[in-house]
Amino acid sequence: MHHRTDLHPYQDRAIDYAIGKGRCMLALDMGLGKSISTLTAVSDLLDACLVGRVLVIAPLRVANSVWIQEAQKWEHTRHLTVSVVTGSAKARAAALFTTADIYVINRENLVWLVSQYRLDKWPYDMIVVDESSSFKNHSAKRFKALRKMLPAVDRMVLLTGTPSPNGLQDLWAQMYLIDYGQRLGRTVSAFRQRFCKPSGFGGYKWILREGSQEEIEALVSDVIMHMSGDDYLDLPARIDLTEVVTLPPAAMDDYLALETELFLALPDGEEVEVMFAAALGNKLMQYANGAVYTDDAGTWSETHAAKLDALADIAEDNAGENLLVAYNYRSDLARLRKRFPQAVVLDNDQATLDRWNRGEIGMLLAHPASAGHGLNLQRGGALCVWFGLTWNLEYYLQFNARLHRQGQDRPVRIIHLLAGNTIDARVLDVLSDKDASQNSLLKALKPTAM
Repeated sequence: MHHRTDLHPYQDRAIDYAIGKGRCMLALDMGLGKSISTLTAVSDLLDACLVGRVLVIAPLRVANSVWIQEAQKWEHTRHLTVSVVTGSAKARAAALFTTADIYVINRENLVWLVSQYRLDKWPYDMIVVDESSSFKNHSAKRFKALRKMLPAVDRMVLLTGTPSPNGLQDLWAQMYLIDYGQRLGRTVSAFRQRFCKPSGFGGYKWILREGSQEEIEALVSDVIMHMSGDDYLDLPARIDLTEVVTLPPAAMDDYLALETELFLALPDGEEVEVMFAAALGNKLMQYANGAVYTDDAGTWSETHAAKLDALADIAEDNAGENLLVAYNYRSDLARLRKRFPQAVVLDNDQATLDRWNRGEIGMLLAHPASAGHGLNLQRGGALCVWFGLTWNLEYYLQFNARLHRQGQDRPVRIIHLLAGNTIDARVLDVLSDKDASQNSLLKALKPTAM
């Protein structure tokens, strides 16, 4: 059982910040204890009768377990009652009518929740958005639903390790939840007009104007607290490695032909629109991994086994080590399971997590989207292999942090399997570039008093 005196000074600072600001973002790196800092703030606010009911919006896996478990771990938050609003419509309705301090709902059901209440009957005077970057899309139904209820909400705390995974434009919708557009514009059009310029095919893509980054950072700095794990955590070393895999000559020829075919279809001399480029990129990434989808029904054809062979070598060279393996496509999962029948697929069963953390699983296969925030895998191994990369920076960062986090007592190795002379290296470069941009924002938001 942990006690309040066990909290770190930086966590106390986050607690005071959340209470003092009322509406703010805690941009804390993974492993810095966003959940317990928030729960402590909630407990203090409830005790002072400054809030009555709290709504937490979180990813499904986190909603189902993390907030309850975290509250029970600490002596000073054990008294908090938590109602989990997930599952069937009947189960959700029953959870809503259960008396509690905190109601936790998965973000997919937020639209349903909002539909249950008129604005003047909205029962939650404080909202916590766990992983707030999932609300970065201003046109998404979940954002529009939450926006409806903002006038009835006194306190809003956004929690994230990656406030702008794809650039500073991701901040607009999140900041609107805090200040109704006061800092970055009341509409996304106003934001773009002030800070952006059109670019790309047809002028439908927006990029920041020169000087906008510094201006945005200055405007939001008073409501965002950032803390970096590098500054506060004493973690074992993290070693990032790349292993270049050579494709068989015939497969390489086919890949280059496919690449040429796809890009010849692009408008000449014009920048590719994002969605079109992503579709082409995915096709090339599939080939680099070793299997390409041939229709919309999910049929796939194997193109090579070079990455499977490389992973087998890594497993053999690290006999006795447990491997956490990231895959991107279902075709890759099927091939991995066939090649490594002893491997276990990460699922929603807590027993699987427990087996891994007891060291009983030699190879755990996980999709980055299902192994994100809130999962503690650090006790089961210290070797992560990216069989196939993802374009999503948030998924990439969070997956790597499953092993490299508090509680890990060994150096963590992260091996990226890259098919030579393919899109793989460019994807890793894009992730690195996005990370660099992200860090620029986060450094600017770091408190001056360390």
